[in-house]
Amino acid sequence: MSNDSEAEETEPEAEDAADEEPESGFQSGDVVKLAYTARTVDEGQLVDTTDEEVAADEGIDTDQQDWGPRTIVLGEGHIFPDVEEDIYGKEVGDEGTVTVSAEDAFGEYDEEQVRTVTKDKIDEDDRYPGAQVQIDGEQGRLETIIGGRARVDFNHPLAGEAVEYEYEVVAEVTDREEKAQGILSLMLDVELDVWFEQETVEEEQLVESDEDEEDEEGEPEYETVEVEKDTLYIEATPQLTMNQQWMMGKQQIAQQLTQLLGVDRIIVQEEIGGGGMGMPGMMGGGMGGLEEQLEDADVDAEEIAEELENAGE
Repeated sequence: MSNDSEAEETEPEAEDAADEEPESGFQSGDVVKLAYTARTVDEGQLVDTTDEEVAADEGIDTDQQDWGPRTIVLGEGHIFPDVEEDIYGKEVGDEGTVTVSAEDAFGEYDEEQVRTVTKDKIDEDDRYPGAQVQIDGEQGRLETIIGGRARVDFNHPLAGEAVEYEYEVVAEVTDREEKAQGILSLMLDVELDVWFEQETVEEEQLVESDEDEEDEEGEPEYETVEVEKDTLYIEATPQLTMNQQWMMGKQQIAQQLTQLLGVDRIIVQEEIGGGGMGMPGMMGGGMGGLEEQLEDADVDAEEIAEELENAGE
């Protein structure tokens, strides 16, 4: 009887221990470098690739972008969900091939998305079959134009196409700076210098009042305290400041980076200086530099000061 009782007691403990075992392989939130090539199933049309040779064979101008494995964050929708699910549990060096249905890739083809519009909504330079046009905020392809009417297909160009996705997990990214650079490159398609710093900053915090004490004025009281901030610095290069995605959505991008990298704040830092740039007396010239230039121009600085004082009186 005692043996049976002991067995009954240990079985649940064994089950609990099994439940607590961590899942092996990559999971949601992991950052990996992925090499891949995606083609349509029916005609083998290239959809996307990280392989420069594959792109060159397809006649793509390979000088227009950087090639190589891309950094993605699993669970953030950076790749097709079906491919992401296939990566879970895998290790560095593992490969896979996933067929993504048309519905889960670029959507099924919808005849109702082919609509007739007035030709006046289309720029004169784009009034030919096959032209990519934008009408009322929607992107479409011009099919035909007859008289004053145009037939435009607003479906995605690959709508109705299943996609075969071949991939290899090249590496796991654990370095924080490499993570930040990879995520920014994925979002903005630019390479940026980034670094992290732990900093002590002063903040105003609300003082919690004693419940037994009543504040007659009812005004909140604040105190200055020092707090540690984990800060991500991003160098503000011209490529960043002129980047369309950055200009349109910097707040959303910063929020995503804050969550994905676990930082307290993000500072975009711009360095200005050197090369004699700026106004005289600024950027290192000082007031001495201004006085020297006034002397060269045969202007008496004291006379100017007296005139300004008299004008003020």
